[in-house]
Amino acid sequence: MGGAEANPIRIGFADKNPLVLRGLQSLFGEDRRFELVVSASDGERFLDAVARFAFDVGIIGWVMANGDGRAVLEGLKDRTPAPRIVVYTGADLAVARLAMQLGAAGFLSKSEPPERLLDVVAEVARGRMMFPFLDLGRAVAADPLACLTARERELLERLAEGLSNEGLARRFGLSPNTVKFHLRNLYEKLGAANRAQAVAVLLGRDRGQAP
Repeated sequence: MGGAEANPIRIGFADKNPLVLRGLQSLFGEDRRFELVVSASDGERFLDAVARFAFDVGIIGWVMANGDGRAVLEGLKDRTPAPRIVVYTGADLAVARLAMQLGAAGFLSKSEPPERLLDVVAEVARGRMMFPFLDLGRAVAADPLACLTARERELLERLAEGLSNEGLARRFGLSPNTVKFHLRNLYEKLGAANRAQAVAVLLGRDRGQAP
């Protein structure tokens, strides 16, 4: 598949099914863009691995014992550094939406060709949000803020008050890099190029809801 990479994308897996784990290991092992760091059978072990190893993207199942996909995303919410997460599970639109709201960077159904997962993970590692299972344009048009996590919504509201990145870091007890990470995700979800455009989305939405 892909050629050798000077800086491969470091990845970790979590899935309850050993056959899925072996399949992922084989799939990504044949693509030299990636380097496998972690393989876990449940969410608890995955979160433990995050604390001990550095990697770029985690590919996780949704239904797992000892910490499901939701628990993993909630466990990573304020952790820095943390891998970006791609949820790889069944074709469930509600799960895809919830995963996005909880901070996942990507989602792919297991009914898709496995090779599609390689592209999704590569794009997520570059900083993109990848939800091919959802019509993100329609979701954002219906409610621009619905795809934001609670932390992203809080940051956006403080942006509207005029806080700088440094002010946001102090306000929320986060590092400047973590603030930049959240803002990058926030801008991408809203289709905004900068903070002014993001604030305009918030103000426009609030005006639209006014009686």
